[in-house]
Amino acid sequence: MIFEPGDKVLLVDGRGRRYLITLQQGGSFHFHRGIVSHDEVIGRSDGVVVKSSGNETLAALRPTYADYVMKMKRGAQVIYPKDVAMILLHGDIFPGASILEAGVGSGALTIALLRAVGPQGRVVACDVREDFIQTAQLNIEGFLGKTENLVILHRDVYEPLGDMQVDRVVLDLAEPWRALANLDQVLVPGGIGVFYLPTILQVSRLTDELRDQGRWTSITTLENLTRTWHIEGRSVRPDHRMVAHTGFITFARLLEGLSNSPK
Repeated sequence: MIFEPGDKVLLVDGRGRRYLITLQQGGSFHFHRGIVSHDEVIGRSDGVVVKSSGNETLAALRPTYADYVMKMKRGAQVIYPKDVAMILLHGDIFPGASILEAGVGSGALTIALLRAVGPQGRVVACDVREDFIQTAQLNIEGFLGKTENLVILHRDVYEPLGDMQVDRVVLDLAEPWRALANLDQVLVPGGIGVFYLPTILQVSRLTDELRDQGRWTSITTLENLTRTWHIEGRSVRPDHRMVAHTGFITFARLLEGLSNSPK
């Protein structure tokens, strides 16, 4: 694909440092190794190699989802790509699914959900903060463009949710147990609830509430730790730094109005 004005581009230098830019006719990117003219990239294909005024070689690439969310503007802390991957897989987010997301934050997870459900699916994203909603909308459009299957609501999911019905719910909230009674009304039987929490005490409280309610089964909590490796010649070892704890992800499935459900 050919780069055009308005496209997001990831510039990667010889040491692996990454810079996210938005192409503009006549624009330029300034960094410690000189200047890169946007016109050197516009009209050329993904993967083109360019040089800065300081003779630094950079690769120009279309940013992946992971590249974009780690560089985009943040109104709130984003859910890291390593955790998003687990949410999509274990939450079984499928093409055509309808999703309720609460705690939209900066929109990182919303982008991933929209890509997973595809144009036939639907995402309803809620947040109580207008500033987060505005930031999320800009970030989502910056990566996906206009999305017809997204609705962002200024709404508190601790309050009644009306007559919507969804296949999955994904909550990034401090007290998700307060929303369980409302989720019962909108999540289809057999649907999956996904709950992202930073501390194990919150997870413990949530798990107790899920079990006490009697309508949730297959309750599982995961923590995802990611470590890269340094591989250069005969020097092969784990990198000194890793992305360790970022959050706990709890999954549960809703039963059809039964009590004393299997745990």
